Amino acid sequence: MSNSLPDELRDTMRAAIRLEYWNLFWTSTIIVVMGLVLGQSQTMKTAWVEDTLGVVPPIMFLIAAHMELKGGRSRKFPFGFERVNGLGFFVAAVALTAVGLLLFYNAVVALVTAEHATVGSIVLFGDDFWLGWLMIAAQLYSLIPPMLIGRKELPLAEKLNDKLLHTDALMNKANWLTGAAGLAGIIGLGLGWWWADSVAAAVISIDVISDGMKALRSSTAELIDGSPRALSSPELSEDALKLENRLRDEFPQATIRLRETGRLIRAEVHGVHPPAECRHPRAYWPKEKDRAWRLAQVSFIPPVEN
Repeated sequence: MSNSLPDELRDTMRAAIRLEYWNLFWTSTIIVVMGLVLGQSQTMKTAWVEDTLGVVPPIMFLIAAHMELKGGRSRKFPFGFERVNGLGFFVAAVALTAVGLLLFYNAVVALVTAEHATVGSIVLFGDDFWLGWLMIAAQLYSLIPPMLIGRKELPLAEKLNDKLLHTDALMNKANWLTGAAGLAGIIGLGLGWWWADSVAAAVISIDVISDGMKALRSSTAELIDGSPRALSSPELSEDALKLENRLRDEFPQATIRLRETGRLIRAEVHGVHPPAECRHPRAYWPKEKDRAWRLAQVSFIPPVEN
């Protein structure tokens, strides 16, 4: 039986899969390096937790991609696994939001309790060595992989219309922002500014929570058959708006209903009889035919005869 992924996307999907395996590898090295130099720094602790939770989106993407590529349609799953990507998107959105809330909670608690984090020294090659230098080196290392991988993920996410992959790009953005703010926090501690560590973590958390809530709203809308949402926001997608206008132009008396199943769109045209000639759903797609693969179905529901 055919799988759930349009043929046009197979090569792009394989490229995304390779990138996500590299993402998991480099994220694992960052988790190890950060874990070795945590100390008492609030920023370091929350950055380590964030990096650990950051493996959730790529793992969910790889699972969903495997099911889309290999999973066939069956009697129990007549539509294949079109919506498994949407389910993974929801899980990744929850993880991203949880990271932001955790960062914010820990930072606020540290500020309210006036927790004075200290960065001690270790004996290295027989000499006392300030642990902050190792923390700074670890933070610098943690900046590079997510910055590079996140930039490569965005064009693939747009071509695949993959909100799960896009959420992973946001997670990578959160990771390198954490590293950048963490550098400021560690340097602040070294200068004796006890509050710098927690303020840096709080600033990061606000941006992460914002991205997480947008992803959560969009993923929830998909799960309850809401209108297709944009890739990077809970607003209606441009593809859906153009398709709705295209169908309304041809069937002005009809009620148009669109829903999203993963990366695909299914349309229902209510209140009119289907046209005499049989057309493939892609024939109803508006001008940009290179994205016509998104329209998987157009169903007509004629008016009730009295």
